[in-house]
Amino acid sequence: MRSVAHLEWLESESIHVIREATAEAERPVMLFSAGKDSTVLAHLALRAFYPGKPPFALLHIDSTWEFRSLLEFRDAFARENGFSLVVHANEEGRVQGINPFDYGDRYTMVMRTEPLKEALNRGGYDVIFGGARRDEEKSRAKERIVSVRNTGHVWDPRQQRPEFWRQYNLRLSKGQSARVFPLSNWTENDIWSYSLLRKINLAPLYFASPRPVVERNGAFIVVDDELKMRFQPGDKIEMKTVRFRTLGCWPVTGAIESTAKDIDAVLEETLAAKMSERQGRISDGEDGGSLEQKKREGYF
Repeated sequence: MRSVAHLEWLESESIHVIREATAEAERPVMLFSAGKDSTVLAHLALRAFYPGKPPFALLHIDSTWEFRSLLEFRDAFARENGFSLVVHANEEGRVQGINPFDYGDRYTMVMRTEPLKEALNRGGYDVIFGGARRDEEKSRAKERIVSVRNTGHVWDPRQQRPEFWRQYNLRLSKGQSARVFPLSNWTENDIWSYSLLRKINLAPLYFASPRPVVERNGAFIVVDDELKMRFQPGDKIEMKTVRFRTLGCWPVTGAIESTAKDIDAVLEETLAAKMSERQGRISDGEDGGSLEQKKREGYF
């Protein structure tokens, strides 16, 4: 576990970012996937404005292929902590049957990127908080804490602003918005250590439990909905004790075999891991599926 002093420094920095950005915003919002990073970020927002409530809603983009238990956790978290929860999905894409089995990167564009941009435009949000961390993936390392997006929510790395001495430039021109990443300097280890320190309840999918899986290219896909699962010849559902290091749409997110049923055990596994947590995102390996390309298209 990280030292308490280190975690308190990260906490202080993140709370400072949240307060400063909120003070500059006209209509802020916080993206909430119900994953570990967004859950920790939402807890930091609660601490930033305690004893009041954060002056913004949580925004969830429902791809329509989310884990069912994650949606239950999302709703319970918002209710128990007094957050207003805005859920947006591409209903036209749902009717058309756009799915991760048949549509690859087009699925991400249609069911995640486009509804995200539509929800941000509809809400008129100018400052959008997100739980991205620089250590997640190489394109994240190019982000500043305040990342300015152009009309259409397009990311241009040439427009990244200097951030000296924890000073953040949130001046926006017409048509611009800012994605703000208070967890930029955190690592996966920090997230778990902080959750242990502050006793933060995280989604149960992060902890080992017997789950029905099929093996695909060396990864275990949890069959969250047998009626919607696209089985391949030779597929056989097995019960394995698995957990997730990262969470996305269930057909394209690989689980790992594990016995870690609490945060202490997960921390031990994290410290011993030799691969990035995003190795579990099977969709990241598709052609054109890099995070950098997705950010240029408006994906968070």
